[in-house]
Amino acid sequence: MTHEKVILAVVTTNEQKVAGGAPIFTCETKEEMERIAANLEAILDGIAHELSEQLFIIVKH
Repeated sequence: MTHEKVILAVVTTNEQKVAGGAPIFTCETKEEMERIAANLEAILDGIAHELSEQLFIIVKH
């Protein structure tokens, strides 16, 4: 079974707004969140999408 589209990680500054099965990375600042999302994007070979000022998801298309 191959997953073609999946959320690999969630990066947020507001942990109260997220839940689920993907790993969740909670950051103190927007700058930290952007840096972590960019690093995870490269490490996981995914694409970072900013859904709000407090939330990024890293997905595999």
